[in-house]
Parts: sequence; structure tokens; C-alpha cells
Amino acid sequence: MASGLPRGDPVLKSWKWYRSLASAEVRRAEGLFLIEGRRAIEQIAASSSESIAEILLAGTAEPPPQCRRMPVCRLTERQMQAICRSRSPQGIAACVKIPPGVHEPRLPRTVGPRILLLEDIQDPGNTGTLIRTAAAFGFDGVLMSGQCADPFAPKAVQASAGAVLSVWLRRTAAYRDCAIELKKRGFSLIAAVLNGRPPDPAAVSGPLVLALGNEGNGLTDALLSLADRAVTIPVRTRRAESLNVASAGAICMFLFGAPPAR
Repeated sequence: MASGLPRGDPVLKSWKWYRSLASAEVRRAEGLFLIEGRRAIEQIAASSSESIAEILLAGTAEPPPQCRRMPVCRLTERQMQAICRSRSPQGIAACVKIPPGVHEPRLPRTVGPRILLLEDIQDPGNTGTLIRTAAAFGFDGVLMSGQCADPFAPKAVQASAGAVLSVWLRRTAAYRDCAIELKKRGFSLIAAVLNGRPPDPAAVSGPLVLALGNEGNGLTDALLSLADRAVTIPVRTRRAESLNVASAGAICMFLFGAPPAR
């Protein structure tokens, strides 16, 4: 396999190399991931334009205005279809740098007052959707267990709609230690569970961590032992036993998130 794409000094690759970024092992070795679609690329460009290493274009497609000075690789329609995971490729993709520190067992220097914690979320679509929702509702970062789906997997990136770089990310086996560190800094840990109290944002003051657990098993006892409050979204259980983790997370983040800037 060709050598990696140097940070800050992009070198054009073969289309097969781009396709190899579907592999988690290759993404981590190269420090890059692929994102598809014009709107998602525009979102990345708006939040982290320096992270875009290269624009991939098929046929007569043109890059977004804010990406016109970036390196471009021209591909055939067939090559683009082989690279992209979506059923209907839009003729544009981008090769993007994975932020430094994502896999470090420690928090970033600045964490912000609202953090989403994901424990063992298995579905990459749920992971990407939750990251997108966190960005939309004013959360500053997403702390993930090492068993969470890779946020840079194609399905997760697609579900995040380009918001994957709008918040800081940590995916580490030391997530619980990070949660303990946050509690020492004065953060309240709110756990979303099946049998808790209705959410009451007014009862929580100061910085907070909102924890969501595995789709089938919920949060582990080890993490629940750290919780200051356990909350549940009330539902009509005769019609639906519970909510999907992405739906429950969206409601909780709306309730506990930062008010939108005016």
C-alpha cells in the first residue's frame, strides 16, 4: 500500500488507496478518513477547513467555493462509485485528517461545559447521529468508550452530516477515568436509563456530562455508580417499550444543551 498522506503536504493517491480508507486499520495508520457529499464537505470546511487534505471530484463536478484552492483529484464516475459507500454518490468526496488526540486516554486541555458520553454504542449510524446532535445542541465534546463504533467509519461519518469535527472527540478504554476526572472538576454526570426520573434541567447547575449506554444493555454498573442523577424520557410503554438511543439522546441533549446563540 502507498505511504500515508502527509499532514499539510497532500500527495495524490490512486482511487484504490482512497477506497482502502473504509478500513479502520488503514484510517488509523494514515490519520485520514473519507467524507462524501457536497453539504457534508461544506460543513467540514466551515468548522475545520484546515482538516481537508484533498477534494475528490468525478466527471464535471466542481468543488464548493470555499474549497477551490484545495488539492483536487479527478476520478471517473466508476472510480467514485467504487470509493463511496452511499448508494447515490454526488460526484464529490473529501479526504480529511483525523484530529490529533482522538485515541488518547486523557481529556483535551479545554473541554467546555457540556459533554456527551457514549458507552459501547455499537451502531455507527447511531454514533454519527449522536455526534451531529451534540454539535447541534451546543455540546462541546463527545467522550466514547473504546468499544463504541468508530466515529470515522463511513456510516458514522455519513450520519454525522459533516458535524464529526464540530466537537472534540475522545475514543478510549480510559473513558471512565476521564469521567472521574470530570467529576473532580465539578461536572455533574447525568445518566439516561430506562427507570429514572423525568429530566429536569433546572435541577442541574454548572457543567455536566450526559451519559448514554449500549443499545441493548444500557449503561454499565461501573458508570452508573458515578451518576449524580438518572433520567428517563417518559413514553407510552404500551405502544413502544423504549426509545432508540439516538432518539433518547436527542431529547436529552435538547433539554440539557446550551441555548442557541442569537
